Amino acid sequence: MTDKTIAFSLLDLAPIPEGSSAREAFSHSLELARLAEKRGYHRYWLAEHHNMTGIASAATSVLIGYLAANTTTLHLGSGGVMLPNHSPLVIAEQFGTLNTLYPGRIDLGLGRAPGSDQRTMMALRRHMSGDIDNFPRDVAELVDWFDARDPNPHVRPVPGYGEKIPVWLLGSSLYSAQLAAQLGLPFALPHTSRRICCSRRCIFIAVTSKPSARLEKTVCDGVHQYYRRRQQPRR
Repeated sequence: MTDKTIAFSLLDLAPIPEGSSAREAFSHSLELARLAEKRGYHRYWLAEHHNMTGIASAATSVLIGYLAANTTTLHLGSGGVMLPNHSPLVIAEQFGTLNTLYPGRIDLGLGRAPGSDQRTMMALRRHMSGDIDNFPRDVAELVDWFDARDPNPHVRPVPGYGEKIPVWLLGSSLYSAQLAAQLGLPFALPHTSRRICCSRRCIFIAVTSKPSARLEKTVCDGVHQYYRRRQQPRR
């Protein structure tokens, strides 16, 4: 037996059931977040997906702010922001603003997948080539700003600079696990039986990496999706 408790978390995609709307999806997300807070859950993360009629979590940071404003202790975060879709400066400013409004309650989970199809990626005003390759540099730039270092001496995110926002890397590949170990960041691994061999290797990399200024002990956190069952309207 141990006196330590496990910090449970939820991942929400803000699904839009058939016959429902995005407004109702947001209302259900708030209801679930409040219930999670009441039951003692520690974290509530929201995904980023675009151009999907059944998912409402496109503007992740906006939805995080909505839930944070209507809860009191629950940690809110992204699971995750797909960084190739965005400028690191904009993400630093958005999450810096959130952390200024709700100090100590904001997490930033980062992924390198597009979260949509190629046409939608183009509509997001990002180039099709090179962005994935820039992912390590963009993550390092974000961490530097949050830790009050200056990757660009002429640019600072305000708010955002020196905010010490917890940053996580999300992924299911060895590349992501190795990058998390290299940068000394927590690594969130999705639970999927189809990649069990890769998952074991990712966990090994995560737990054998060296502690860093942001990570006193090496950890690997599995992200499990919570699917809400709702009755479809009778026809």
